[in-house]
Amino acid sequence: MGRMTEQVERVWRSPLQPYLDVFRVSGAWQFSVAGLVGRMPWAMFGLGTVLLISGVTGRYGTAGAVSAVGSAGYAFASPWVARLVDRNGQRRVLIPLVTVFAAATVSLIVLVVAGAPAWTWFVAGTLSGSTIPALGPMVRARWSELLSGTPGLHTAFSFESVADELCFVIGPAAVTLLAAVHPSSGITVATVLCLGGTLWLAAQRRTEPAVTRPDAGLGGGLLGRGLVVLVPICVLLGAMFMSIDLSTVAFAQSFGQESLAGLILAANAFGSAVGGLWYGARDWRTPDRQRLLVAVGLTAAGVATYWAMPGLGTLTAVSFLSGLTIAPTMITGFGLVETQTAVGRRTEAMTWLSSGISVGAGFGGSAVGFVVDGLGARYGFGLAAVCGGLAFLICLVGFGRLRA
Repeated sequence: MGRMTEQVERVWRSPLQPYLDVFRVSGAWQFSVAGLVGRMPWAMFGLGTVLLISGVTGRYGTAGAVSAVGSAGYAFASPWVARLVDRNGQRRVLIPLVTVFAAATVSLIVLVVAGAPAWTWFVAGTLSGSTIPALGPMVRARWSELLSGTPGLHTAFSFESVADELCFVIGPAAVTLLAAVHPSSGITVATVLCLGGTLWLAAQRRTEPAVTRPDAGLGGGLLGRGLVVLVPICVLLGAMFMSIDLSTVAFAQSFGQESLAGLILAANAFGSAVGGLWYGARDWRTPDRQRLLVAVGLTAAGVATYWAMPGLGTLTAVSFLSGLTIAPTMITGFGLVETQTAVGRRTEAMTWLSSGISVGAGFGGSAVGFVVDGLGARYGFGLAAVCGGLAFLICLVGFGRLRA
Protein backbone atom coordinates (compact mmCIF):
# COMPACT_ATOMS: atom_id res chain seq x y z
CA MET A 1 0.00 0.00 0.00
CA GLY A 2 2.80 2.39 0.91
CA ARG A 3 4.65 1.65 -2.32
CA MET A 4 1.52 2.27 -4.38
CA THR A 5 0.91 5.56 -2.57
CA GLU A 6 4.51 6.60 -3.26
CA GLN A 7 4.09 5.83 -6.97
CA VAL A 8 0.84 7.79 -7.16
CA GLU A 9 2.46 10.77 -5.44
CA ARG A 10 5.42 10.66 -7.81
CA VAL A 11 3.16 10.62 -10.89
CA TRP A 12 0.98 13.37 -9.43
CA ARG A 13 3.88 15.66 -8.53
CA SER A 14 6.08 15.10 -11.57
CA PRO A 15 4.38 17.58 -13.96
CA LEU A 16 5.02 20.50 -11.61
CA GLN A 17 8.35 19.37 -10.22
CA PRO A 18 10.48 21.18 -12.83
CA TYR A 19 8.76 24.46 -11.93
CA LEU A 20 9.25 23.87 -8.21
CA ASP A 21 12.92 23.20 -8.87
CA VAL A 22 13.60 26.45 -10.77
CA PHE A 23 11.81 28.54 -8.16
CA ARG A 24 14.08 27.12 -5.47
CA VAL A 25 16.86 29.22 -7.02
CA SER A 26 17.61 32.05 -4.63
CA GLY A 27 15.72 35.22 -5.52
CA ALA A 28 13.87 33.61 -8.44
CA TRP A 29 10.29 33.97 -7.27
CA GLN A 30 10.85 37.58 -6.24
CA PHE A 31 12.02 38.84 -9.62
CA SER A 32 9.54 36.64 -11.50
CA VAL A 33 6.54 37.91 -9.52
CA ALA A 34 7.81 41.49 -9.73
CA GLY A 35 8.06 41.10 -13.49
CA LEU A 36 4.53 39.68 -13.66
CA VAL A 37 3.09 42.60 -11.68
CA GLY A 38 5.08 45.16 -13.63
CA ARG A 39 4.15 43.86 -17.08
CA MET A 40 0.45 43.33 -16.35
CA PRO A 41 -0.16 46.89 -17.68
CA TRP A 42 1.25 45.80 -21.05
CA ALA A 43 -2.12 44.08 -21.60
CA MET A 44 -4.05 46.96 -19.99
CA PHE A 45 -2.53 50.17 -21.26
CA GLY A 46 -3.80 50.30 -24.84
CA LEU A 47 -7.36 49.37 -23.92
CA GLY A 48 -7.19 51.62 -20.87
CA THR A 49 -6.25 54.56 -23.11
CA VAL A 50 -9.21 53.87 -25.39
CA LEU A 51 -11.61 53.59 -22.46
CA LEU A 52 -10.25 56.79 -20.90
CA ILE A 53 -10.66 58.97 -23.98
CA SER A 54 -13.88 57.42 -25.25
CA GLY A 55 -15.41 57.49 -21.77
CA VAL A 56 -14.64 61.19 -21.27
CA THR A 57 -15.23 62.47 -24.82
CA GLY A 58 -17.16 59.76 -26.67
CA ARG A 59 -14.58 59.98 -29.49
CA TYR A 60 -13.68 56.40 -30.29
CA GLY A 61 -11.69 57.24 -33.42
CA THR A 62 -9.41 59.62 -31.56
CA ALA A 63 -9.14 57.15 -28.68
CA GLY A 64 -7.98 54.38 -31.00
CA ALA A 65 -5.50 56.67 -32.73
CA VAL A 66 -3.90 57.76 -29.43
CA SER A 67 -3.64 54.12 -28.38
CA ALA A 68 -2.08 53.25 -31.74
CA VAL A 69 0.67 55.91 -31.49
CA GLY A 70 1.46 54.61 -28.02
CA SER A 71 1.88 51.09 -29.38
CA ALA A 72 4.03 52.42 -32.21
CA GLY A 73 6.17 54.30 -29.69
CA TYR A 74 6.68 51.11 -27.70
CA ALA A 75 7.59 49.08 -30.79
CA PHE A 76 10.14 51.70 -31.90
CA ALA A 77 11.71 52.54 -28.54
CA SER A 78 11.81 49.23 -26.66
CA PRO A 79 14.78 47.66 -28.54
CA TRP A 80 16.85 50.81 -27.98
CA VAL A 81 15.89 50.88 -24.31
CA ALA A 82 16.88 47.21 -24.09
CA ARG A 83 20.27 48.06 -25.60
CA LEU A 84 20.77 50.67 -22.88
CA VAL A 85 19.85 48.02 -20.29
CA ASP A 86 22.45 45.61 -21.66
CA ARG A 87 25.10 48.34 -21.60
CA ASN A 88 24.29 49.93 -18.25
CA GLY A 89 22.29 47.43 -16.17
CA GLN A 90 18.60 47.11 -15.45
CA ARG A 91 18.38 49.28 -12.35
CA ARG A 92 20.13 52.30 -13.87
CA VAL A 93 17.73 52.35 -16.82
CA LEU A 94 14.47 51.14 -15.25
CA ILE A 95 14.16 53.74 -12.49
CA PRO A 96 14.32 56.85 -14.73
CA LEU A 97 12.35 55.06 -17.47
CA VAL A 98 9.39 54.14 -15.28
CA THR A 99 9.45 57.61 -13.70
CA VAL A 100 9.00 59.21 -17.12
CA PHE A 101 6.31 56.65 -17.98
CA ALA A 102 4.32 57.42 -14.83
CA ALA A 103 4.62 61.19 -15.34
CA ALA A 104 3.57 60.94 -18.99
CA THR A 105 0.58 58.75 -18.16
CA VAL A 106 -0.59 61.04 -15.37
CA SER A 107 -0.25 63.92 -17.83
CA LEU A 108 -2.36 62.05 -20.37
CA ILE A 109 -5.11 61.44 -17.81
CA VAL A 110 -5.11 65.09 -16.67
CA LEU A 111 -5.11 66.43 -20.24
CA VAL A 112 -8.03 64.23 -21.30
CA VAL A 113 -10.14 64.89 -18.20
CA ALA A 114 -9.41 68.64 -18.37
CA GLY A 115 -10.46 68.82 -22.02
CA ALA A 116 -7.07 69.91 -23.37
CA PRO A 117 -6.52 69.99 -27.16
CA ALA A 118 -6.40 66.54 -28.72
CA TRP A 119 -2.86 67.02 -30.06
CA THR A 120 -1.60 67.10 -26.48
CA TRP A 121 -3.10 63.64 -25.93
CA PHE A 122 -1.04 62.30 -28.82
CA VAL A 123 2.15 63.75 -27.38
CA ALA A 124 1.51 62.30 -23.92
CA GLY A 125 0.31 58.98 -25.39
CA THR A 126 3.42 58.62 -27.55
CA LEU A 127 5.70 59.36 -24.60
CA SER A 128 3.83 56.91 -22.38
CA GLY A 129 3.99 54.11 -24.93
CA SER A 130 7.67 54.77 -25.65
CA THR A 131 8.66 54.52 -21.99
CA ILE A 132 6.55 51.64 -20.70
CA PRO A 133 9.17 49.14 -19.49
CA ALA A 134 9.47 45.87 -21.42
CA LEU A 135 9.91 43.71 -18.34
CA GLY A 136 9.34 40.32 -19.96
CA PRO A 137 12.74 40.23 -21.72
CA MET A 138 14.43 41.62 -18.61
CA VAL A 139 13.01 38.85 -16.43
CA ARG A 140 14.06 36.28 -19.03
CA ALA A 141 17.55 37.81 -19.04
CA ARG A 142 17.72 37.19 -15.28
CA TRP A 143 16.68 33.58 -15.75
CA SER A 144 19.31 33.25 -18.47
CA GLU A 145 21.96 34.66 -16.14
CA LEU A 146 21.06 32.09 -13.46
CA LEU A 147 20.25 28.99 -15.53
CA SER A 148 21.96 29.33 -18.91
CA GLY A 149 23.08 25.94 -20.22
CA THR A 150 20.78 23.97 -17.90
CA PRO A 151 17.41 22.28 -18.55
CA GLY A 152 15.90 24.62 -15.97
CA LEU A 153 16.12 27.56 -18.38
CA HIS A 154 13.59 25.92 -20.71
CA THR A 155 11.21 25.49 -17.76
CA ALA A 156 11.72 29.07 -16.58
CA PHE A 157 11.05 30.48 -20.06
CA SER A 158 7.94 28.31 -20.21
CA PHE A 159 6.65 29.77 -16.97
CA GLU A 160 7.25 33.31 -18.23
CA SER A 161 5.28 32.61 -21.41
CA VAL A 162 2.42 31.30 -19.31
CA ALA A 163 2.68 34.47 -17.20
CA ASP A 164 2.35 36.52 -20.40
CA GLU A 165 -0.87 34.68 -21.19
CA LEU A 166 -2.11 35.30 -17.65
CA CYS A 167 -1.62 39.03 -18.22
CA PHE A 168 -3.77 38.91 -21.32
CA VAL A 169 -6.50 36.96 -19.55
CA ILE A 170 -6.68 39.19 -16.48
CA GLY A 171 -5.54 42.58 -17.83
CA PRO A 172 -8.24 43.47 -20.39
CA ALA A 173 -11.05 42.22 -18.14
CA ALA A 174 -9.70 44.16 -15.15
CA VAL A 175 -9.24 47.43 -17.04
CA THR A 176 -12.76 47.18 -18.47
CA LEU A 177 -14.32 46.65 -15.05
CA LEU A 178 -12.28 49.48 -13.53
CA ALA A 179 -13.22 51.88 -16.32
CA ALA A 180 -16.88 51.29 -15.47
CA VAL A 181 -16.17 53.01 -12.14
CA HIS A 182 -14.50 56.00 -13.82
CA PRO A 183 -12.94 56.27 -17.30
CA SER A 184 -9.53 56.99 -15.77
CA SER A 185 -9.57 54.14 -13.23
CA GLY A 186 -8.27 51.40 -15.52
CA ILE A 187 -5.25 53.26 -16.85
CA THR A 188 -4.51 54.63 -13.36
CA VAL A 189 -4.36 51.15 -11.83
CA ALA A 190 -2.24 49.95 -14.77
CA THR A 191 0.22 52.77 -14.09
CA VAL A 192 0.41 51.95 -10.38
CA LEU A 193 1.06 48.27 -11.14
CA CYS A 194 3.76 49.14 -13.66
CA LEU A 195 5.46 51.56 -11.26
CA GLY A 196 5.31 49.14 -8.31
CA GLY A 197 6.42 46.05 -10.21
CA THR A 198 9.22 47.84 -12.02
CA LEU A 199 10.66 49.41 -8.87
CA TRP A 200 10.40 46.05 -7.09
CA LEU A 201 12.33 44.39 -9.91
CA ALA A 202 14.94 47.16 -10.00
CA ALA A 203 15.49 46.81 -6.26
CA GLN A 204 16.62 43.18 -6.62
CA ARG A 205 20.30 43.74 -7.32
CA ARG A 206 21.45 40.23 -6.44
CA THR A 207 19.82 38.60 -9.49
CA GLU A 208 20.43 41.48 -11.90
CA PRO A 209 22.47 40.33 -14.91
CA ALA A 210 26.02 41.56 -14.91
CA VAL A 211 26.85 44.22 -17.48
CA THR A 212 28.96 42.55 -20.16
CA ARG A 213 30.15 44.78 -22.96
CA PRO A 214 30.46 42.90 -26.27
CA ASP A 215 33.91 42.87 -27.82
CA ALA A 216 32.84 43.37 -31.42
CA GLY A 217 31.08 46.71 -31.62
CA LEU A 218 27.46 46.45 -32.63
CA GLY A 219 27.68 43.68 -35.21
CA GLY A 220 24.49 41.83 -36.07
CA GLY A 221 26.16 38.50 -35.28
CA LEU A 222 26.07 39.41 -31.60
CA LEU A 223 22.28 39.32 -31.79
CA GLY A 224 22.22 35.88 -33.41
CA ARG A 225 21.71 35.12 -37.07
CA GLY A 226 18.31 33.59 -36.36
CA LEU A 227 16.87 36.97 -35.37
CA VAL A 228 16.34 37.91 -39.04
CA VAL A 229 13.99 34.92 -39.23
CA LEU A 230 12.39 35.15 -35.80
CA VAL A 231 11.45 38.84 -35.94
CA PRO A 232 9.39 38.53 -39.17
CA ILE A 233 7.73 35.43 -37.71
CA CYS A 234 6.79 37.43 -34.61
CA VAL A 235 5.47 40.31 -36.73
CA LEU A 236 3.21 37.91 -38.62
CA LEU A 237 2.13 36.15 -35.43
CA GLY A 238 1.26 39.53 -33.87
CA ALA A 239 -0.86 40.36 -36.92
CA MET A 240 -2.47 36.92 -36.69
CA PHE A 241 -3.30 37.34 -33.00
CA MET A 242 -4.91 40.76 -33.53
CA SER A 243 -6.82 39.52 -36.58
CA ILE A 244 -8.20 36.68 -34.49
CA ASP A 245 -9.18 39.04 -31.66
CA LEU A 246 -11.09 41.51 -33.81
CA SER A 247 -12.63 38.86 -36.05
CA THR A 248 -13.81 36.92 -32.99
CA VAL A 249 -15.61 40.01 -31.69
CA ALA A 250 -17.25 40.55 -35.10
CA PHE A 251 -18.15 36.85 -35.37
CA ALA A 252 -19.82 36.90 -31.95
CA GLN A 253 -21.69 40.08 -32.91
CA SER A 254 -23.06 38.35 -35.99
CA PHE A 255 -24.77 35.89 -33.65
CA GLY A 256 -25.98 38.65 -31.34
CA GLN A 257 -23.64 37.40 -28.59
CA GLU A 258 -20.87 40.01 -28.45
CA SER A 259 -20.36 39.37 -24.73
CA LEU A 260 -19.16 35.82 -25.51
CA ALA A 261 -16.19 37.08 -27.52
CA GLY A 262 -14.19 37.52 -24.31
CA LEU A 263 -14.91 33.90 -23.32
CA ILE A 264 -13.71 32.64 -26.69
CA LEU A 265 -10.50 34.66 -26.51
CA ALA A 266 -9.97 33.55 -22.91
CA ALA A 267 -10.28 29.92 -24.07
CA ASN A 268 -7.46 30.56 -26.54
CA ALA A 269 -5.26 32.12 -23.84
CA PHE A 270 -6.08 29.30 -21.42
CA GLY A 271 -5.13 26.75 -24.06
CA SER A 272 -1.83 28.55 -24.55
CA ALA A 273 -1.17 28.49 -20.80
CA VAL A 274 -1.94 24.77 -20.59
CA GLY A 275 0.29 24.04 -23.57
CA GLY A 276 3.08 26.15 -22.11
CA LEU A 277 2.99 24.41 -18.73
CA TRP A 278 3.04 20.98 -20.38
CA TYR A 279 5.79 21.99 -22.79
CA GLY A 280 7.97 23.44 -20.04
CA ALA A 281 7.71 20.34 -17.84
CA ARG A 282 9.18 18.06 -20.53
CA ASP A 283 12.84 17.37 -21.20
CA TRP A 284 13.06 17.75 -24.98
CA ARG A 285 15.76 16.03 -27.01
CA THR A 286 14.87 17.38 -30.46
CA PRO A 287 16.61 20.62 -31.51
CA ASP A 288 14.87 23.94 -30.82
CA ARG A 289 14.54 24.87 -34.48
CA GLN A 290 12.69 21.63 -35.28
CA ARG A 291 10.30 22.21 -32.41
CA LEU A 292 9.74 25.79 -33.55
CA LEU A 293 8.89 24.66 -37.07
CA VAL A 294 6.38 22.12 -35.76
CA ALA A 295 4.84 24.58 -33.29
CA VAL A 296 4.41 27.35 -35.88
CA GLY A 297 2.99 24.84 -38.35
CA LEU A 298 0.44 23.49 -35.87
CA THR A 299 -0.54 27.02 -34.82
CA ALA A 300 -1.09 28.06 -38.44
CA ALA A 301 -3.03 24.88 -39.18
CA GLY A 302 -5.35 25.43 -36.23
CA VAL A 303 -6.05 29.06 -37.12
CA ALA A 304 -6.73 28.05 -40.75
CA THR A 305 -9.90 26.29 -39.59
CA TYR A 306 -11.48 29.33 -37.88
CA TRP A 307 -13.22 30.67 -40.99
CA ALA A 308 -15.21 27.42 -41.35
CA MET A 309 -16.59 27.32 -37.79
CA PRO A 310 -20.40 26.97 -37.79
CA GLY A 311 -21.00 28.64 -34.44
CA LEU A 312 -19.60 30.06 -31.24
CA GLY A 313 -19.41 26.73 -29.39
CA THR A 314 -17.18 25.08 -31.97
CA LEU A 315 -15.08 28.23 -32.28
CA THR A 316 -14.50 28.19 -28.51
CA ALA A 317 -13.36 24.57 -28.60
CA VAL A 318 -11.08 25.11 -31.59
CA SER A 319 -9.67 28.29 -30.00
CA PHE A 320 -8.63 26.29 -26.96
CA LEU A 321 -7.04 23.55 -29.06
CA SER A 322 -5.18 25.93 -31.36
CA GLY A 323 -4.00 27.89 -28.34
CA LEU A 324 -2.11 24.85 -27.05
CA THR A 325 0.78 25.54 -29.42
CA ILE A 326 1.06 29.34 -29.02
CA ALA A 327 3.09 29.42 -25.80
CA PRO A 328 5.41 26.60 -27.00
CA THR A 329 6.08 28.67 -30.13
CA MET A 330 7.12 31.70 -28.10
CA ILE A 331 9.06 29.63 -25.55
CA THR A 332 11.12 28.03 -28.31
CA GLY A 333 11.68 31.36 -30.05
CA PHE A 334 13.05 32.96 -26.89
CA GLY A 335 15.15 29.85 -26.27
CA LEU A 336 16.73 30.14 -29.71
CA VAL A 337 17.53 33.80 -29.11
CA GLU A 338 19.13 32.96 -25.77
CA THR A 339 21.43 30.33 -27.26
CA GLN A 340 22.45 32.39 -30.31
CA THR A 341 22.96 35.83 -28.79
CA ALA A 342 26.09 37.21 -27.15
CA VAL A 343 25.68 37.57 -23.39
CA GLY A 344 25.86 41.37 -23.51
CA ARG A 345 23.00 41.68 -26.01
CA ARG A 346 20.40 39.20 -24.72
CA THR A 347 17.88 41.72 -23.38
CA GLU A 348 17.95 43.62 -26.65
CA ALA A 349 17.57 40.47 -28.74
CA MET A 350 14.61 39.21 -26.72
CA THR A 351 12.99 42.63 -26.86
CA TRP A 352 13.11 42.54 -30.65
CA LEU A 353 10.73 39.57 -30.52
CA SER A 354 8.28 41.40 -28.25
CA SER A 355 8.57 44.50 -30.41
CA GLY A 356 7.88 42.44 -33.52
CA ILE A 357 4.65 41.13 -32.03
CA SER A 358 3.62 44.69 -31.14
CA VAL A 359 4.32 45.97 -34.66
CA GLY A 360 2.43 43.06 -36.18
CA ALA A 361 -0.54 43.63 -33.89
CA GLY A 362 -0.67 47.28 -34.95
CA PHE A 363 -0.61 46.54 -38.66
CA GLY A 364 -2.87 43.53 -38.26
CA GLY A 365 -5.45 45.55 -36.35
CA SER A 366 -5.58 48.18 -39.08
CA ALA A 367 -5.81 45.67 -41.93
CA VAL A 368 -8.35 43.33 -40.40
CA GLY A 369 -10.60 46.27 -39.47
CA PHE A 370 -11.06 47.09 -43.15
CA VAL A 371 -11.47 43.43 -44.07
CA VAL A 372 -14.14 42.80 -41.42
CA ASP A 373 -16.02 46.00 -42.25
CA GLY A 374 -16.04 45.25 -45.97
CA LEU A 375 -16.32 41.47 -46.12
CA GLY A 376 -17.22 40.10 -42.68
CA ALA A 377 -15.68 38.17 -39.82
CA ARG A 378 -14.92 34.98 -41.75
CA TYR A 379 -12.65 36.89 -44.12
CA GLY A 380 -10.96 38.38 -41.06
CA PHE A 381 -10.24 34.84 -39.92
CA GLY A 382 -8.95 34.19 -43.45
CA LEU A 383 -6.47 37.05 -43.05
CA ALA A 384 -5.31 35.50 -39.75
CA ALA A 385 -4.79 32.19 -41.57
CA VAL A 386 -2.71 33.92 -44.26
CA CYS A 387 -0.51 35.51 -41.59
CA GLY A 388 -0.03 32.14 -39.89
CA GLY A 389 0.79 30.45 -43.18
CA LEU A 390 3.37 33.10 -44.07
CA ALA A 391 4.96 32.73 -40.62
CA PHE A 392 5.34 29.00 -41.22
CA LEU A 393 6.77 29.63 -44.70
CA ILE A 394 9.38 32.04 -43.33
CA CYS A 395 10.28 29.51 -40.62
CA LEU A 396 10.69 26.84 -43.29
CA VAL A 397 12.77 29.01 -45.65
CA GLY A 398 14.93 30.35 -42.82
CA PHE A 399 15.31 26.99 -41.10
CA GLY A 400 19.06 26.87 -41.72
CA ARG A 401 19.64 30.20 -39.94
CA LEU A 402 17.94 28.91 -36.79
CA ARG A 403 20.75 26.53 -35.96
CA ALA A 404 22.21 27.47 -32.59
